[in-house]
Amino acid sequence: MSSCPNVRRVRRRAMSQINVVPYIDVMLVLLVIFMITAPLLAQGVKVDLPQATTQPLDKSEQEPVVVTVDAKGAMYINVGDDKDKPVDAETLVARVAAVLRRRPGTAVLVRGDTDANYGKVVNAMVLLQKAGVANVGLVTHQPDSSSNR
Repeated sequence: MSSCPNVRRVRRRAMSQINVVPYIDVMLVLLVIFMITAPLLAQGVKVDLPQATTQPLDKSEQEPVVVTVDAKGAMYINVGDDKDKPVDAETLVARVAAVLRRRPGTAVLVRGDTDANYGKVVNAMVLLQKAGVANVGLVTHQPDSSSNR
């Protein structure tokens, strides 16, 4: 073996760049997954709420009890099992009373469809009064600024 004094050994330097292509691929896959699953998370009864110009309620730590009256007059409650199935008057009173016993001061809101019979919405409010609710809030949507009624 001869060693040549004029021959230099070439040392390779470490590459200091990050390949971001795999990260972009992962991000795009996650974006597609979230785009598909986000609409599935919105559950509940489809109700066309009336529009009113009001101030929104303050956020509280406790989730409010929401009673929904659809266009046909069926009542739903967001407490208990089968939140997407109508409940009868006795079940509504029992569930709301149980929530108020466990968490006194829980906000109770009524979502009435625009096409719902006024008497059905009032009946839901009377049932809530029987359950011991002192104050009931009504849920509305803010009107579009483009529509002037």
